[in-house]
Amino acid sequence: MKDLVNYSLLPHNTFGIDAKCRRFVEFASVSEAVQVAALLRQDINSPFMVVGGGSNLLLTADYDGTVVHSAIRGIEQSPVPSDADGDTVLVRCGSGEVWDDVVAHCVAQGWHGAENLSLIPGEVGASAVQNIGAYGVEAKDIIHRVEAVEIATGACRTFSAADCDYAYRQSRFKHEWKNRFLITHVTYRLSRTFAPHLDYGNIRQELLSRAISQPTAAQLRQAIIDIRNAKLPDPAVEGNAGSFFMNPIVSREKFNQLQAHYPQMPHYYIDDNHEKVPAGWMIDQCGWKGRSLGKAGVHSKQALVLVNRGGACGNDIVALSDAIRRDVSAKFGIDIYPEVNIV
Repeated sequence: MKDLVNYSLLPHNTFGIDAKCRRFVEFASVSEAVQVAALLRQDINSPFMVVGGGSNLLLTADYDGTVVHSAIRGIEQSPVPSDADGDTVLVRCGSGEVWDDVVAHCVAQGWHGAENLSLIPGEVGASAVQNIGAYGVEAKDIIHRVEAVEIATGACRTFSAADCDYAYRQSRFKHEWKNRFLITHVTYRLSRTFAPHLDYGNIRQELLSRAISQPTAAQLRQAIIDIRNAKLPDPAVEGNAGSFFMNPIVSREKFNQLQAHYPQMPHYYIDDNHEKVPAGWMIDQCGWKGRSLGKAGVHSKQALVLVNRGGACGNDIVALSDAIRRDVSAKFGIDIYPEVNIV
C-alpha cells in the first residue's frame, strides 16, 4: 500500500494540472482497501476524495486532504448464475484496471457488449461511479455487480446494477453514496453473441467508408477508436478531460420549440416525453469551437471538449466553462452542466 505526503496529482489528471494533495494513499487489494478505510476513519476531520485515471477531474487548487486511488488489477471470468442463458459471460475486473484495456481484452476473447465504449479514458472503478457512455451504450447496460469496501465499517459490500440506481452519467455513488465506499471490483455481464449497436452518431457512415456493412466486433471497435481519435485531442499534447459537458435532456415541448427554430438540429430520442440535444452542437452554434479564453480553449474539432492550451490553471478552464454556459443559456434557453468533477 502506498502512503505518501505532499504528492503531485499531475499523473492523476488528464488536464495536466500540477496540483498537490496533502496525502495520497493507494490500495492494491481488498485487504489494503480495508486498511485504507481504517486510515480514513482515523483521519475523520480531513477531507478525502477517490480518483481513478483523472480523466473526469479538474483541479482548481492544491487539495488539503487525502486522495485515494485503486491499483487493484485483474480481468477474469466469474461463474454464471444458473438462470442465465448460455450466451452470458460474467467478467470481473479490478477497479484499477484501465477501462480500454478491459474492452480490448473482451473483444479479443469474443465477449461482446462493450465495443461502443472503446477508448473512453479512465479506470474500471470510474465506470461504475460515472456510468460512462458513448455511441448509444452506457456502462449500466453491461454492469452486473459492484464490489466495494464500506469506509465507515470496513465491511465488504456487493451491489447489483439495480442497487446503484443508474441514469445518464449518474449513480448513487455520485450522490448519497459519495465518499461512503471504496470500489474494488466491477463485474460486467457480456454475451458470446455479437449484436452491434450501429445507429448512433456516424458509426454506420464510418463503417461504410470502409466498405463494411456487417462489422465484426474488432472492426466496430476499431471504427469507434478512429472516430474518437479524429475528433478528440491527445491529453499528452493538449490537456483535456474528453467531453466536458453532459448532453442535456429536454422536454418534448422544449424540443419542439427548438426544432421549429433549428430544423437541422441533431437530436436523440429518449422517450415520448424527452429528447437529448447535443451540447457540442449548441456550443458550436454559439461560435465557441476553436476559440480560446486565455490559456484555455475549445477544441477545433469537437466543441464539447475544453483544452489546456499550455499553462492553464483549473480556474482558467472554469472561467471558459462559465462563459460557454452563459452563451448557450442565452441562445437556447437550456442550461448545460459539466460532466467533469471540479475540485
